[in-house]
Amino acid sequence: MEQVAPGLWMGGHYWTGPRGEPQPAVVGGGFDLVVRLFTRSGHGPPSGVEHIVAEIPDGPLAPGRTEVVQRLARTVAGSARDGRRTLKRRHSGYNRSGLVVAQALVKSGREVSAAVALVRERLSLWALSNGTFVVYLTAGLDVARLLTGLERTAG
Repeated sequence: MEQVAPGLWMGGHYWTGPRGEPQPAVVGGGFDLVVRLFTRSGHGPPSGVEHIVAEIPDGPLAPGRTEVVQRLARTVAGSARDGRRTLKRRHSGYNRSGLVVAQALVKSGREVSAAVALVRERLSLWALSNGTFVVYLTAGLDVARLLTGLERTAG
């Protein structure tokens, strides 16, 4: 797990061990809020830690899923701003988590390009490799939500 910004961490449910084998990343009590887009039994967080679970596909988002991303980003940004140690997780922690964290950084005042660059710098060059998510961020999630809604009604 990597710290992306003060109070804001990002990571997956697994890390690569010394021999290249996947190892479970278990969340202990070091966070005040854990937001997950993937659940796996035994990976934490422990009781007493605020925990939000929401599912988002790793592909084009329906308008309702875009709203979920916006809500999660507001929650994550507000939590970090309030000085709470916040962890945003996903299975591997690259695209869906990258989308939520980048949007949280935008909500906190960063430019989209700077937010995407920071997520990639702190986590991996593979972060936000889903070009659709970068388009959503660049257009703005409000615009992306409207446009994906139009695509579904026009089809």
